[in-house]
Amino acid sequence: MSYEQIAWLPLCAGVTGVGLVLSFLLMRRRGAAAGLRAVAWSLLPIAAYLTGALPTVWRIGTAIGGFLTGLVFNPVVWSGVAVTGLSVLLFLVSGFMRGRRLKAAASGASPASATGAPTRSEAVTSGAPGATAATQPLPKRTPAPSPVSRAAGSKPAAKPAADDDFSDIEDILKRRGIG
Repeated sequence: MSYEQIAWLPLCAGVTGVGLVLSFLLMRRRGAAAGLRAVAWSLLPIAAYLTGALPTVWRIGTAIGGFLTGLVFNPVVWSGVAVTGLSVLLFLVSGFMRGRRLKAAASGASPASATGAPTRSEAVTSGAPGATAATQPLPKRTPAPSPVSRAAGSKPAAKPAADDDFSDIEDILKRRGIG
């Protein structure tokens, strides 16, 4: 059925009328907010007809329908879906294999070196993405006493644990004469 074969004015007016009746019933049952929302939805079909947007909506609907029927009934499309699934499966398997190789290299046994694949340290030096180098923890820093407290000769008061996070920042600000 084509767009020109449908009597759009009576159809849109009928859908809007049914929607308004259901909106009234919804407003009595669930309240004014739900009823007004239903009225807004009910007015859309007649608004689409009056603004001339209905041919565009018709074309969009037929395009989506044609795409979906072509997808469902076309064996070439299903072979494309199967190839996509195979590609995703290969990505997952290769990631799993790489994770096992990196774990084996970290534990000391290096099965990857026997196969000629780069070891973990080679991957790090070559700049391979996702490879991480072993790091050592940073040394503990103790904040230097501020010049104000040294001049007074008194020990700084013990601060709560929450202020320990900001003690370095506070020391820098005090050295610069801020705050």
